[in-house]
Amino acid sequence: MTFNIETELESEGRWIAEVTDIPGVLAYGKTKQDAIAKAYALALRVVADEVEETKKLPISIGRRIA
Repeated sequence: MTFNIETELESEGRWIAEVTDIPGVLAYGKTKQDAIAKAYALALRVVADEVEETKKLPISIGRRIA
């Protein structure tokens, strides 16, 4: 899955990454890549929880019927 992720270097030197597609999904990291990886992992967890709860796949995930 692809998410829009915005990053920012805070004055304390830590990075913050926010998944703009999913409200409230943000993470901090020591490096930009660390923050992005943590935010991406959190976004996947949120999507997985939503799928388990609703039993519906996100539009961006296709299904192949064989």
